[in-house]
Amino acid sequence: MDYAHLLFGVDAGIARVTLNRPDRLNSFNDAMHAEVRDALARVRADASLRVLLLTGAGRGFCAGQDLSDRAVAPGAAPVDLGDSVERNYKPLVLALRALPLPVVCAVNGVAAGAGANLALACDLVIAAKSASFIEPFCKLGLIPDTGGTYFLPRLLGTARAMGAALLGDRITAEQAAQWGLIWQCVDDAELSAVTEKLLAHLAQAPTRGLARTKQALYASPANTLETQLDLERDLMRELGGSDDYREGVAAFLAKRPPRFTGR
Repeated sequence: MDYAHLLFGVDAGIARVTLNRPDRLNSFNDAMHAEVRDALARVRADASLRVLLLTGAGRGFCAGQDLSDRAVAPGAAPVDLGDSVERNYKPLVLALRALPLPVVCAVNGVAAGAGANLALACDLVIAAKSASFIEPFCKLGLIPDTGGTYFLPRLLGTARAMGAALLGDRITAEQAAQWGLIWQCVDDAELSAVTEKLLAHLAQAPTRGLARTKQALYASPANTLETQLDLERDLMRELGGSDDYREGVAAFLAKRPPRFTGR
């Protein structure tokens, strides 16, 4: 299907979702939320897919919520922002995290508010050097949503998470990489080539094993050591019976490149 606010395509095991409201810095309204939910459901249902790319059109990645879509005039009745989180942002983050394949986010410009935290919900984040991450909620009397209060302290530690959330200062892509907020910062001219190389690699990787690796790493902070060891046992038991494990061993013994199928 065609989308009004997204570009969506599938090729060689790679799904691509591009937020496409460049005149609004790809900020979210209800219509774009509905389209992203549909696109992610299509990705999850397609067993041939091995990796998902999420990026933005134009000069920015995503400026978060389009405030003009739910503007509050002085003296007007308050908007239920909790309802917006419950209907839109919570399902979006959970859907991204639950995808059984790697999710790569290419941040091509500013990622602000919900847009910054949407990027952090992805598995691998690559940003152009000119890109930046901003948590401006404090300037609106709000808290970082879209998982911001979850991701920031886990990725940055409490001190830097507090600074980012309480001050709302711009974090450059280089700072983000140095602090461990993202995987990699690259020159603007290299963003596309580096991203494509990563996508090609992941599209040929043992997808089922990568999905279980995601599952285990994301479960780890809430688990005791014994619980995590039990999870590792269960996942290794499952993966030991996979086609990709057998292929990986056979390729290693034959000293040839493996030909993984994702199964």
